[in-house]
Formats: sequence, C-alpha cells, structure tokens
Amino acid sequence: MTGQREIPDTVQAKEKVLSSAYTLFAQRGVRGVGVDEIIAAAGVAKATFYRHFPSKDALVLAFLERREEVWTRNYIVAEACKRGSTPEERLLAVFDVFHDWFQRDDFEACSFINVLLEMGPENVLGRASIEYLARIREQIGILAAEAGLRDVDGFTRSWHILMKGSIISATEGDAYAARRGQEMARWLIEKHRAQA
Repeated sequence: MTGQREIPDTVQAKEKVLSSAYTLFAQRGVRGVGVDEIIAAAGVAKATFYRHFPSKDALVLAFLERREEVWTRNYIVAEACKRGSTPEERLLAVFDVFHDWFQRDDFEACSFINVLLEMGPENVLGRASIEYLARIREQIGILAAEAGLRDVDGFTRSWHILMKGSIISATEGDAYAARRGQEMARWLIEKHRAQA
C-alpha cells in the first residue's frame, strides 16, 4: 500500500512521536526542530500530537526522561558496570565507554548539556537538564563511596567536570578526549583515595 497512513491514536502513536522527537532532538537540538517536522516524521495528525503532548516543552521533557533511560542508565552506567569489576574500575570505565561513543559516526554529544546551553538555567527545560546532570553526578558519587574515596561530593563534582569537558572536547573534534579525561581521572582518584 502506498501513501502515508496515520498511526491510530493509541500508546503506539505517542511512542512514535516520542521516538521521532528523540532522534531529531538528539541530532539537532530542541530549538532546531519544529513541531510540524516531528508530526511529519511520526506520521500523526496535529490533534494526535497535542493530545499526547500539550506543548513542545512537554515533549522535550519526555525526551529528556527517555534520554536518561536510554543514554545514562542503559548505555553509560550499564556499560561501565560491565567493563569494571570494582567501583574504581567502573569509574574509570566511564571514559572507556565515552571513548567508544566519541568514535561513532552518530556521536551527538550530551543532550542534557545541549538543552541547558540552548535554553539557559532559568528555563524549565534548562532546569530539568540540570536535574538530569545532577543524577549522573549522583551515580558517580555512589561509585566513589563504594570505592572508599574521601570527600565524595568534591570528588564527584570534579569528576563530572572531566566527563562534561571530554564530551565538549569530543564535540570540538578531539577523538581522544575521553583518553585524556581518563588520565586526569586517575590523578583525581589518587588525590581522593582514603589515607591508610
């Protein structure tokens, strides 16, 4: 059958909208993608779109939630846990995962950073991005505590700077940014290692 048919107004339609938005927002940011483009990509009617997402901001918030699930938990955290057998090894493995990610042709940087920079910290979307970034830092803090490191809060804030900095450097074109970040991360672990 030729021609585009609208997906029934069900959970499937909502998922199709979110999936289409996920791809477009991850690749081009939230400001660079309009609602009409998402509706066309999803193959739904405008009324169906707005029934599920009353505004573009509502869709972006759903995208950020999905991004945390897909990118943070199911990719970065899960892969780091697979690659390291101790908390310290898992911390360092984050940069191994980043290195692999930075080498991909579809590397799209961090959506939380992108949305924060696009929208600013006072915007509802910027504030949501700050919260998601804080949750990433919390995951690092759990590993740091399990590793017995001192000053977990100071450590995680510094570690998070290394993570975000390597992502930005990779976006600038440094394919080895994660390797450089990992080297600095080793020094940071040594600095925060509990005194014997």
